[in-house]
Amino acid sequence: MSCGIAIAAALLLSDPNVALAAAEPVAVAGAPISVASEPLFADIVSRAGALKAVVDGWNGIPVDFAAFRTGAEQLAALDMQAHLILKERGTDGDLKCILRGISEDIPVKVAAVETADTDAARATALSELAYLLNDNVEVITIPPHPDAQSGVAAN
Repeated sequence: MSCGIAIAAALLLSDPNVALAAAEPVAVAGAPISVASEPLFADIVSRAGALKAVVDGWNGIPVDFAAFRTGAEQLAALDMQAHLILKERGTDGDLKCILRGISEDIPVKVAAVETADTDAARATALSELAYLLNDNVEVITIPPHPDAQSGVAAN
């Protein structure tokens, strides 16, 4: 069994939202796809927004960082689940790739906050983390543009 199939199977069994999202109807070829109302994607938006609000509220040294790190790790896992679902559906290459990138970047940005050794470094790390969390919300909630599916740039 390939690693990808094993990971996908484990993820499907670990969260009922993944199975619900995977059961959504196959997209019509060429039609823009909005996944924002699907349970898994709505959960990602909710979690990313909540984590961003926490980051925005920090002044200086973050408080209760262990709980925040756990929430961020869970969000990264959900982003990877969403990536795998979109990959399985064979739809929306851009969103699929962006979600994988966000999944990989979240732990890096959280580690940068945790290891920042100056106020300036921490402020930069927090700003970058807030920006990434905001992107996580926007890539799901902004309606897809019809040209995005075909790779044609809009004017």
